[in-house]
Amino acid sequence: MPPGFHTWRRTYDLDLRLLDDPSRLLRRYSVAWHYTGPEMAEFDKACPRITVDLLPDGRGRRTEERQGQGGDSYVTSLGLLEDERWMVRPAFGAWPLLSAQVHGLIEPPTFEAAEVAEAAEPGDGDIPATCWCPPRPAQPGPISELFRPGVRVTDGYHPEMAVVEPRRVGKLRVPSGLLAVSGPDTGHGDGPRITVPIPPGDYVLDEARVRFSYYCEWRDAEVATTEPTAVRVLVSKTPAATWEMALGPDDDPRLFIEKHMVGFDTDGATGCFVDARAWEPLIALYERGLIRGEPDLEGYEDIDDGSMFMQCTRDEASGGELRSFATAGDGTYPVWVGRSKTGEVVGVVVLVDGMPELLLERDGKLTDAAA
Repeated sequence: MPPGFHTWRRTYDLDLRLLDDPSRLLRRYSVAWHYTGPEMAEFDKACPRITVDLLPDGRGRRTEERQGQGGDSYVTSLGLLEDERWMVRPAFGAWPLLSAQVHGLIEPPTFEAAEVAEAAEPGDGDIPATCWCPPRPAQPGPISELFRPGVRVTDGYHPEMAVVEPRRVGKLRVPSGLLAVSGPDTGHGDGPRITVPIPPGDYVLDEARVRFSYYCEWRDAEVATTEPTAVRVLVSKTPAATWEMALGPDDDPRLFIEKHMVGFDTDGATGCFVDARAWEPLIALYERGLIRGEPDLEGYEDIDDGSMFMQCTRDEASGGELRSFATAGDGTYPVWVGRSKTGEVVGVVVLVDGMPELLLERDGKLTDAAA
């Protein structure tokens, strides 16, 4: 066999899901790799591939990457027939990939355990990296550390950034006890995207920040600056024991693929924390003040304090409030809910520009979160 020749490369990955009907499986997600030659390694990032993403309601998307990851992609919507989206659930022992009959084999195939040199990801114990694991949605990362002064992080571009004291911005009134987190610029008729039950009351709003230095060509000098990383509704001073991704009413965890992310959408790089029961009047005030520019509008206020928070509206009838904040751009932003050891909500956080990575402490030891 010539040097560099690779054989037995996997060319197709199909993710099937069992949902409400026990007799059939949804072809939820598939990837097909088209290797350009025998020398191309398995799953090479430059390998052309086609990805198909299907949902049970009939929606679907086909993505073709002719130059592999990092190249141009061609995305089209799919409208497939029922039998193209679903397959009959095979009986035990009759799965096509393991069936001698399907592959035209005379004898049943035999399988041997392969030696695996590479390790699994941290936290997976002794599971080999090549073993199948259930798909995991996007993980929160060390969110609590972003609000702990002195912690060292990096965003991958700046080698070292130091977390500074969170900036206390103001308060949010949630007399209904139902906090909403949504994009104020999309889907108003459907109500807020995410809601989180919390005790009725007034809650502190703060902004996580990091400080770092960089070389400024315009000044021809090293300069220091401070930038925000997250915004938070602080529900309790109790530390968060866990963080979870909040789900919207249509989000089904059974359909999540690896690193799947859900949250609120924005076309205007804006999110907001809102009293959910007063959503309609608060959003109406927001639009009248920001979009229509009505002067001297009672219940509307522009926030000009240098923070990520930009506007505030107040509903006179209920006392509920809305506070909008800027994000780094358009797209989908997860909402992370922190819970205490006993399960109570202690904070609700939105990362405005991705999750930085923790760095080692200066003595070479890991921080608690990094460990």
